Amino acid sequence: MSRTPVLHVALLWCAFIVVHALTATAGWLYPSQPMGDVVLVYEPWAAAALAGESVVGITEIWVYPQVALVPMLAAEVLAAPLVGAVGVSTAYLIAWAALVTALDAVAFGVLVGRSPSHPRRRAAWFWIVALLLLGPVALYRIDAVTVPLAVIGGLWLTRRPALAAVLFTVGAWIKIWPGALLAAAVVAARHRMRMLVTAAAVTAGIVAIMFLLGADAEIFGFLTEQAGRGLQIEAVAATPFLWLAVAGAARIEYSFDILTFQVSAAGTDAVGAVLTPLMIVVVLVIAVLGATKSMRGAALSRLFPPLALSLVVALIVVNKVGSPQFQTWLIAPVVIWIVLDRARAGVPAVLVLASCALTFLVYPLTYDALLRADALAVGILSVRNVLLVVLLIVGIRSLARVPVLRNTDTRE
Repeated sequence: MSRTPVLHVALLWCAFIVVHALTATAGWLYPSQPMGDVVLVYEPWAAAALAGESVVGITEIWVYPQVALVPMLAAEVLAAPLVGAVGVSTAYLIAWAALVTALDAVAFGVLVGRSPSHPRRRAAWFWIVALLLLGPVALYRIDAVTVPLAVIGGLWLTRRPALAAVLFTVGAWIKIWPGALLAAAVVAARHRMRMLVTAAAVTAGIVAIMFLLGADAEIFGFLTEQAGRGLQIEAVAATPFLWLAVAGAARIEYSFDILTFQVSAAGTDAVGAVLTPLMIVVVLVIAVLGATKSMRGAALSRLFPPLALSLVVALIVVNKVGSPQFQTWLIAPVVIWIVLDRARAGVPAVLVLASCALTFLVYPLTYDALLRADALAVGILSVRNVLLVVLLIVGIRSLARVPVLRNTDTRE
């Protein structure tokens, strides 16, 4: 191996380590408890399960798919040796950061390898910068566990489609969004039947295990729990109502049932009710457009990236929930886009980086002001939400421009 690739790899790994260390440490310094979910929610859930008490998703309905409990339990086990020295909360935070960093390192290693191509180096730098710009929420949320699974799945899509399907499916059973990557892969890839069968087998195995553990109606409880949510303040559709709150014509309230802030005003219930069916329609339209391109011979390297990104962004834009960690969902599709089709990945990458930076300004830096309906904080969030809409338009536009090899009336 020549000296230059070795230096590139060494520099990338140094940046990876430094940025993860800075981001993990920053969580202790910033306002608004950016690590709050980890110690206030994840650790008690994991501790209760290991103590033989209630098991979320098994003995009671849970807001997350059940496999999300696995990394929470893993962090609890990793934290155990540290508890006597630093206390439960600190030990769990350290263990969580170490767990996420280790998972990221595995995916980063798959991406970079020993002698990465120029597109892979650019994708690696994009990931590092996105993590730095988004801040602690990029590590201290359950969503962070799904990012490396999605990155590896995307990188293995052409050579190991069955393993890619396993990773996407497991990711979806942790946080739903990797299911969009599985859908995009099934539409765009040649080995779609193998991927569908694999995904079905993994899902059947997970459901069977849950039945054996005693779950029943709780198995798909995360879907009903999501359906019961109100319009969360960071959701794109909540933007006009936040400006009403600035004017004093709407209220920002905390829901103790689902532990989120929601906006309340005339019309919020109606908007919240229409968003879920609208999301289904938008996702189906994007999928049909992708399927049309696939049937007409579009190459996977051109079709999968814009299709995957469009589906993921649709899950964010047309959603009544809008949490800052949702920005982590955008990292994997853009990493894969840069690797597969670097020439057309520039605009989406810049938009995602800008969205990460603006999200960081909102949470944790100005979140307290946002809860007071401060005009500056609402303005920053509004710009971020507009960028997400632009990103969706860019993704769909890129999907519509994917070249095909034959007309619809041409036989293979």
